[in-house]
Amino acid sequence: MLELTPQTAPPTLRAGGVIAYPTEAVWGLGCDPANEAAVMKLLALKQRPVEKGMILVAAAVAQLDGWVRLDALADDRRQAVLDSWPGANTWIVPAGPRTPRWITGAHDGVAVRVSAHPLVHALCEAWGGPLVSTSANLAGQPPARSREQLDPALLAQLDGLLDGATGGLAQPTRIRIAATGQTLRD
Repeated sequence: MLELTPQTAPPTLRAGGVIAYPTEAVWGLGCDPANEAAVMKLLALKQRPVEKGMILVAAAVAQLDGWVRLDALADDRRQAVLDSWPGANTWIVPAGPRTPRWITGAHDGVAVRVSAHPLVHALCEAWGGPLVSTSANLAGQPPARSREQLDPALLAQLDGLLDGATGGLAQPTRIRIAATGQTLRD
């Protein structure tokens, strides 16, 4: 497995690779959200069904253009989302025309976050767009909070790893529905 930096990760991602990296609270797995084979590989590694959908993480709101439809939200709800970023806030927003079913799963919306975590931010900047971000664990298992907690069997199947520390949050990011503010995961 390659040890990556934010600047060396894009070729691995362009080749359909799945990588591990630290996020705000836990270690995550990521890949190119537009590459169906890469997303299916990630889902197989996690043993997660495609119907659940995936989270996208970005360095800036502009990176989500075409992936989401913030304009479909009422002005006050759109402003609430924008005011929470960058930060540890994941919102389910209407999916845009670039968002395929392997990202939305059985849903009409897509979960997105503009991260303030310096490594996630740098990774998305170097990549030039959003990345899939899901916890680096098998479905049903607790998420890894450090590199040492990453499952060795999972690590052996990854194409790269971006080492670093998580952001120190006690829990994974809160997930809310942008149109209503309702919390799905606190």
